[in-house]
Amino acid sequence: MNHTSQAGYLERLFGLHGKTAVVIGGTGVLGGSICDTLAKAGAHVYVAGNNEDSGQMVVDRWHNQATFFRLDASQRPDLEALVGHLKTHGRNCDILVNGAGVNSSTPFLEIGDEEWDRILRINLTAVRIACQVLGGYMLEGNIPGSIINVASLSAITPLSRVFSYSASKAAVLNLTQNLAREWAPRGIRVNALSPGFFPAEQNRKILTKDRVDKIMGHTPMARFGTPDELAGAVLLMASNQAGSFLTGANLVVDGGFSAMTI
Repeated sequence: MNHTSQAGYLERLFGLHGKTAVVIGGTGVLGGSICDTLAKAGAHVYVAGNNEDSGQMVVDRWHNQATFFRLDASQRPDLEALVGHLKTHGRNCDILVNGAGVNSSTPFLEIGDEEWDRILRINLTAVRIACQVLGGYMLEGNIPGSIINVASLSAITPLSRVFSYSASKAAVLNLTQNLAREWAPRGIRVNALSPGFFPAEQNRKILTKDRVDKIMGHTPMARFGTPDELAGAVLLMASNQAGSFLTGANLVVDGGFSAMTI
């Protein structure tokens, strides 16, 4: 096989030219990296979030291949406005990434209703709304598509000090599996991506030296992940060629953390 045919093979498997991807939470560290990954593969990317400065940085990198759309991920009217924008501009939603998220390290007995509700609203309710609104738009178009819900290592392995976050991400994983079963006959694949420890704004405050030492001691690769190391998993789940028989899966990218016992 020559280099030209090899490149063509990889393009057929992972290329996303002509596709439109919506990345909710695309203004965050990991979300921005996912936007870059999808754009590099050829998709037009909608960077959806409430941080215009961060969103514009992604758009500046990709110019007419990316669009910033301001929204609150937990507000249905904002998501409906995004669908209206897609329709107006003749775009499908071929790939939906639900990546908005917040965290907190509040001790369990001190977690109040306001904090609990805020974390579940952004981490879980926003996923439900996006899947209803944008997933509904995907079904309406009868075009095979992919939904990637960003869960977490804590969805399968409860982590200390992040009770609300762990509960919300476990629910995201369950929702993902339920939707995968429901929508597989309609050509919509629904999978979860569970990153391990990737330093970002939402977890930087709880990464004290003591906690970092414990994480490194429990991670066979003995380091944090970097955002670009999610690219392979994202492309596999996003592509209807490479990931054609992949639905209801949870791809864990954690440097071996979840493989450790003692």
